[in-house]
Amino acid sequence: MSRCVIVGGAPIRDYDRARTYLRADDFMVYCDCGLDHMDGLDRAPDLIVGDFDSHPAPDLAAETITLPREKDDTDTVYAVKEALRRGYERFLLLGVIGGRLDHTLGNVSILLRLDSLGKSAMAVDDYGELAVVSREPVRVPDRFAYFSLLNIDGLARGVTIRGAKYPLEGAEITSEYQYGVSNEVLPGGTAEITVGEGRLLLVRITADKL
Repeated sequence: MSRCVIVGGAPIRDYDRARTYLRADDFMVYCDCGLDHMDGLDRAPDLIVGDFDSHPAPDLAAETITLPREKDDTDTVYAVKEALRRGYERFLLLGVIGGRLDHTLGNVSILLRLDSLGKSAMAVDDYGELAVVSREPVRVPDRFAYFSLLNIDGLARGVTIRGAKYPLEGAEITSEYQYGVSNEVLPGGTAEITVGEGRLLLVRITADKL
């Protein structure tokens, strides 16, 4: 099955970069004012989801799910649940980071939820990529200028970083002391990150976005 791309309404300033992440067979879901990004991404929706409190109800041929304005799920969370119901295993989130902090943090939690379900998920913003490190090792090539490991989910133990300017071996990172910010991949190499217990948010920053 193809990958599901969910587009939210947070700012996207570098559409050229965002389009490099898209694939021809992606299933495109636009959430409410995420429709503002449709022209910039140059991709038509396969599905539109929203309560349309921040964007007029669209007059497009695409399948549209209209939600009530008073509900537990945000439009983006509902879109993820709908994609899961349809059987998607891989997710790319665009337009979900930046703007309102409460929306950003809520959308980061989507990555945690998808990780708990064993799904592959990544969010991309104007600066880089966000993903969860948990069961499997994750690599960071040196095309990323910096990377950070943030604890947003309890306690992470057995954190090991190799191939970076600031290595770790079996370390512990808590949510109260975020010392894993702004590490660097050794020139010409690839950093590898493993977490023995718990999970961390990995933020990879591209070199041209400093």
